[in-house]
Amino acid sequence: MRTSTSMARAALAVLVLSAVCGFPGASCTKVSYDDRAIVIDGQRRIILSGSIHYPRSTPEMWPDLIQKAKDGGLNTIETYVFWNGHEPRPREYNFAGNYDIMRFFSEVQKAGMYAILRIGPYICGEWNYGGLPAWLRDIPDMQFRLHNQPFEREMETFTKLIVNKMKDANMFAGQGGPIILAQIENEYGNIQSGLPDQQSATKYIHWCAEMANNQNVGVPWIMCQQSNDLPPNVLETCNGFYCHNFKPKENMPKIWTENWTGWFKAWDKPDYHRPAEDLAYSVAMFFQNRGSVQNYYMYHGGTNFGRTTGGPYITTSYDYDAPLDEYGNIRQPKYGHLKQLHAMLTSMEKHLVYGQQNETSFDDKVKATKYTLDDGSSACFISNSHDNEDLNVTFEGSTYQVPAWSVSVLPDCKTVAYNTAKVKTQTSVMVKKESEVTQGLKWFWLPELLKPFCTDRSGSFRRNELLEQIVTGADKSDYLWYKTSLTSGAEEEFTLHVNTTGHELYAFVNGELAGHQHSVNGPYIFQFQAPVTMRAGKNYISLLSATVGLKNYGASFELMPAGIVGGPVKLVRPDSSAIDLSHSTWTYETGLYGESIQIHLDKPDLEWSCHPAVPVNRPFSWYKALFHSPDGEDAVVVDLAGLNKGVVYVNGRNLGRYWTSYIAGNMDGCHRCDYRGAYKTWDNQEKCLTGCHEIGQQFYHVPRSFLSAGGLNTIVLFEEAGGDPTKVNFRTVAVGPVCINAEKGDAITLACAHGGAISSIDVTSFGVAKGQCGAYEGGYESKPAMEALSAACLGKESCTVHYTDELDSAGSEGSGVLTVQATC
Repeated sequence: MRTSTSMARAALAVLVLSAVCGFPGASCTKVSYDDRAIVIDGQRRIILSGSIHYPRSTPEMWPDLIQKAKDGGLNTIETYVFWNGHEPRPREYNFAGNYDIMRFFSEVQKAGMYAILRIGPYICGEWNYGGLPAWLRDIPDMQFRLHNQPFEREMETFTKLIVNKMKDANMFAGQGGPIILAQIENEYGNIQSGLPDQQSATKYIHWCAEMANNQNVGVPWIMCQQSNDLPPNVLETCNGFYCHNFKPKENMPKIWTENWTGWFKAWDKPDYHRPAEDLAYSVAMFFQNRGSVQNYYMYHGGTNFGRTTGGPYITTSYDYDAPLDEYGNIRQPKYGHLKQLHAMLTSMEKHLVYGQQNETSFDDKVKATKYTLDDGSSACFISNSHDNEDLNVTFEGSTYQVPAWSVSVLPDCKTVAYNTAKVKTQTSVMVKKESEVTQGLKWFWLPELLKPFCTDRSGSFRRNELLEQIVTGADKSDYLWYKTSLTSGAEEEFTLHVNTTGHELYAFVNGELAGHQHSVNGPYIFQFQAPVTMRAGKNYISLLSATVGLKNYGASFELMPAGIVGGPVKLVRPDSSAIDLSHSTWTYETGLYGESIQIHLDKPDLEWSCHPAVPVNRPFSWYKALFHSPDGEDAVVVDLAGLNKGVVYVNGRNLGRYWTSYIAGNMDGCHRCDYRGAYKTWDNQEKCLTGCHEIGQQFYHVPRSFLSAGGLNTIVLFEEAGGDPTKVNFRTVAVGPVCINAEKGDAITLACAHGGAISSIDVTSFGVAKGQCGAYEGGYESKPAMEALSAACLGKESCTVHYTDELDSAGSEGSGVLTVQATC
C-alpha cells in the first residue's frame, strides 16, 4: 500500500508531465518512478550512466566521447553544471566553446542516449570554489548554502537560467529531449551537521527542493547524500565506492549517482588506480541488491583547463583513472571489462526490475540472489565478499567456483557468463612518443614587468589592514600584490616575517626578490621568513600572494581564507624587537602585468627577444616558441619536465597550471595492489598507486582542436619560479604493448587504435611467473599460439583467435592460462 507522501509525489509527477506534454506536436517521454526503478514511458528501466563533464573536454571531442560511452554499454550521460564557468561575473553569461551546454546535450540526444542534469549549482567536483562564483562574496549578508535571501536569490536565478535554456532547446524528456533526471544541491547531507546554524540548514535544503519542483521540468528531482533530512518530492541517491548497502526511502528506487572509478590527483600525491575487478564487483553487487540507476564518476575525467582546478593543489589533469582516459582514449582493461558486464545486465533488465527477488545466504559474506519473472524465467548473481578466500558455492544443485571479492553473473541461473574477478579483455599500455616535428624548438622570451609593482605608488586601492585574497581579488587571477613602504634612518638588517594563509608567497624588497615559499598540501598556512636589508631612506616591500585553486568541499568551505589576511607582517631585528607592518598603509593590485596585456595571445606589438641566449631558471619570465602540429590522430601532449611552476598556453588557449617541480611523495600504496578488499583513498589504506617520487604532472593535454593542422602553432609559457624551456617537447599518446590472459575456450581479441597495426607478437606463454604487460617474465612459450596469432594479427588493427587445444604446447599442461603480448 502506498503512503500518502508517495501518492503526493506521484500526483505531482503526473501534473508536471501533463503540463509539459500538453502542447501540440510534442514527442513526450513520460518519466516517473516506483520502488524498483525509473519508469520511462511506462516501462521500468535499468540506467547505466557515465559522467562526462563538458568543460573538461572540447566540443570537438564530445561526439567521440559520447559514442565510446554508448559503445561501452551505457545508455545515459551525466554531467554537472558549472555556475562560475557560465556566470564569471554577475549577469554576464558564457555558453560558448566548451561551456556550450546545449550543444553538449544535443550530442547526447543525437547518440540516442538519456541524460542526467546535475544543476547543483554547488557541485564540488574538485572544481574551483565548488562551482560557486567568487563574486557572491561581494554581496552583503551573503551566506553560502544556508537559508538567506541573497544566496537563495542568486541560486534560483541561475537555476532558472539553466532550466529555461534546457526548455528552450527541448531537452527535457517530456519535450522529447534526453534529460530524465535533474539534481538540485549536492552532497549537502555530508556537511549539514557541521554548519553553524542547523535550523537555517534545514530551511535551506527544503527551500532547494521546493524551488526546484517549481521549475516544472517534468522529470524527477534528485538529491545525493541527503538521507537524514530529505525534503518531500525529491529522490535520495548515494555516492561512494560502494552503494549496494544503500537503502533509499520507501517507494524510491535505488540510485547511485557517483560510483568513483578512481580518484582525483593532487600535485604532491601519486596517481590513484581503482582495479577493474573491484569496480566491476561494486556494480554487480549494486544490481544484485536491487539497484536500478548507476553512474560512473567519472567515465571520462578530462582536463581542468585554465584556472578551473579546485582543491587547493589539484592538478590540471582530471584523468580519474576513468574508463576513457584524460585524452579520450579507451583505458583497457577497465573499459572492456565493464562493457561485458553492461551487456550482461542489459540482457537481464526485465528480470532485475520486474522479477521476484529471492536470496540464499551461505554466510554473512556469501549469497545467491535470484530474480524470477511470471513466465518462470530467472537471472541470478552469486557473490563472495570475503577478501582472501575463494569458495565453491553449491546453488540449486550445481557447484560454482567464486573467487574472493567477486560476483558471478548467471543470466539463466545455470551458467556463469561473467565473473567480476576474471578479466577477459586486453590490457593496453599507453605510450607517449616524442614528435619529430616539435624537436629543437626555437624559444623567445619576455621578462614579466615587475618594477611598477615594487613600489606603492600605483594600485587599485589602499587599506590600513591586510585583506583576504579571494574577496579582494574576486578570484580574477591567481595573484594579488600587497605593497607597502617604510622609511629607515640608517641601513639595518632584519628578518622579514610574514604569516600567510597561502598558498604561495614571493617577497620583494626594493625591487629585489628576497624569497619564495609555498605551503604544504593541507593546512595552507605557513610562516615565511627571509633576511632583508633596509637601506637608509624609503624602502618598498612588495608581497605577491598566489593561490593554486580554491577549496571546493566541506562545511563553510568558502570561508577558508587565502592570502596574507590579518598577517602579521613584521621586520624582526636580531635582538627580536620588531616593526609590525600589519596596519601600515597597504596598496593592492590584482594580477600580473603580463596577464593585463594578454601576453599569451602573442599580439603583434610584443617585442620578443632571442638574443642573447634565452635565459633559463629565471623567475617571472614569459617564453614563446612556434611548432607544427604532430601528424596523425593520436592525442597530443606537451612535456614540461624541466620547468618549475606556471601556466601554459597553445594558440592563446589556456591549458592550465603546471607545477613540474613538485614531486609526488612516497606512499605505501605504491608498493601493493590487490583488487580484493574495499578500495579506499584515505586512512593510509590506499593501494594500487603509481608515480611515487615522480613529477606530480609532467604531461599536459593539447586538444587537437586547439591546433592548426596545416600551419604553425604558438606555445607560450609563463614561468613563475624559474625553469628551462629548452627541455619542452611535444608527444603523441598511442597504444603500445597490448596483453591478454586467456583460458581454454576464450576468444583472444587484440586491438590497436586510430588505424595503428599490430607490428609484433611478443609473448605467447603459459605459467607467466611475474611482471606486467610490457615486461613479463617466466613461463613456457607456446609455438602453436605464436604461429596462430602471428598469422591472424600481424599488420592488422585488430584480430581474434580462439584458445583451443591446438594452441597448447609441451610444458603447458595444468597451467590453464595463456598470456599473450603484442605491440601496436
